[in-house]
Amino acid sequence: MKKLVLFCVMTILSASTFLQAQSRSDLERQRAAIQREIEDVRQSLNETKKNKKETLGQLSLVQKKLSLRMSEIDNINRQIGLIDGDINQSYKDIGKLKKDLDTLKTQYEKSVLYAYKNRSNYYFLNFIFSANSFNDAVRRVAYLRSYRTYREQQVATIERTQDLLEQKITGLNVNKEKKTVVLGEQNKQKQLLEVEKKEKDAVVSKLKVREKELNSEMVAKKKQDQKLSVAITAAIRRATEAAAREAAAKRKADALANASKNAAAPTTPAANAPVAKNETRVIKPSKSVFDDDPATRAMSDDFEKNRGSLPWPIESGRVSMHYGPQTIEGTKVRYDNKGITIESDAGKSVKAVFDGEVVTVMNIGSVDAVVVKHGKYFTTYSNLDGVSVSKGQQVKRGQTIGKVAEKDAGDGDLEFLISNDRDQYLNPEIWLRR
Repeated sequence: MKKLVLFCVMTILSASTFLQAQSRSDLERQRAAIQREIEDVRQSLNETKKNKKETLGQLSLVQKKLSLRMSEIDNINRQIGLIDGDINQSYKDIGKLKKDLDTLKTQYEKSVLYAYKNRSNYYFLNFIFSANSFNDAVRRVAYLRSYRTYREQQVATIERTQDLLEQKITGLNVNKEKKTVVLGEQNKQKQLLEVEKKEKDAVVSKLKVREKELNSEMVAKKKQDQKLSVAITAAIRRATEAAAREAAAKRKADALANASKNAAAPTTPAANAPVAKNETRVIKPSKSVFDDDPATRAMSDDFEKNRGSLPWPIESGRVSMHYGPQTIEGTKVRYDNKGITIESDAGKSVKAVFDGEVVTVMNIGSVDAVVVKHGKYFTTYSNLDGVSVSKGQQVKRGQTIGKVAEKDAGDGDLEFLISNDRDQYLNPEIWLRR
């Protein structure tokens, strides 16, 4: 029974150790991914520092780096929590193993003492020959053999328990050393966080000086975005109307085909049976007119399946304004963005994020914009120069459709939007690859 209990204890401890190790491994992988992302942000920040003045893209990057740094510290805290859990569990396991070992030793001492007191051959022979029958004597011989085996098993169990106890003590010391290392790393990351907070405060302070200028830029952007929004709505409406006409034409053609088929069929009704009339099957309109065409519906489905894995329209850029309502930190400048604004070098190639059809190429102020249809979804690329596609053209994922127009001293902004046939704007960062 004791052997079974010890086996169960060892199994539970091994399973617990495996799960804890797996959790630590997951946290370490997550932390490595965070560190890679921090390095990417750091390199992007170094590029922005070449500019003579701070930009919204630079502010966005320092904010992102701060967020990543806090995520790394949180990751470290969780690692410390796991190590503390391991240490506490080790103390409990060691205490239990010591108690089990004491019990085993006590039982073994009793058995050894009993064997010592009855160690003479005369005793064993007398024990056997005092049996009432031959069968009783055989059982007594078997008992003596079992007793000897039991003592041997006691010794083996004590040795295994001692080995397990030593392993737990070693593991405890290793975890204590790990905690010391991780605590040192935690302190280092906290120091970096303070440095980066000061870096962000410096950028915010300089942007605050430019608050009036930024407010003027936002007013101009709002006017530009309103023109773009009207143009996108018109493009989607035209595409929807075209899809509705095609669907109606297909239904009419199907109805005529069915009518011709019914007219050609023999019409000899049975006696007293009512004469069937030609009927056109009524097709209920689908939720989206784009779903009426199987190919278009498949394109919509494919686009949806790629949510979170679409490539970025620019290979290297910085999100200077995110989707939705926002306030520029440290200022009173507010704006509600229908897409995302990606800051990049002027002349950078802008690429389609998915296969589709160009539904319009339009001029918005001094720059161009392209709208691409992907089933019932639409992507818009604005602030372009040198557009290389035309209306009605089929484009492939990754195909260049234009270049980023220059905004200021070699810099430019790409406005990237995702919308659907109901003229709803979606958060592009949720759809783009992380």
